[in-house]
Amino acid sequence: MSDEKEIKPSLLNDKIDWKKYFNYSTIVKNIPFILFLSVIAILYIYNGHYADKLSRKIGETEKNVKELEYEYKTIKSEVIFRSKPSEMIRAVEPMGLKEVKTPPIYLSDSTTP
Repeated sequence: MSDEKEIKPSLLNDKIDWKKYFNYSTIVKNIPFILFLSVIAILYIYNGHYADKLSRKIGETEKNVKELEYEYKTIKSEVIFRSKPSEMIRAVEPMGLKEVKTPPIYLSDSTTP
């Protein structure tokens, strides 16, 4: 039983020793470190928000790129379809142009041998 009584005061002394670390002078000495930790915490939070914002922006940009890709493919197929000879004839017919049925005549210079 005497051993138990000796253990309790030593635990009590350990608790009292912690009070030495939380006095005014110790806190004032550690203000720069506390500010440093605060700045790091703020930067960590900012980085998380920035990463979320950036990932949303990337997703939006990917969606826009897919939409533009589909639009490009549609326009490209339309241009290829309209550039076919049969479609070209049909497009210029209202303007009074017609397809030439006879082959072209080649002109040559008669002065040169």
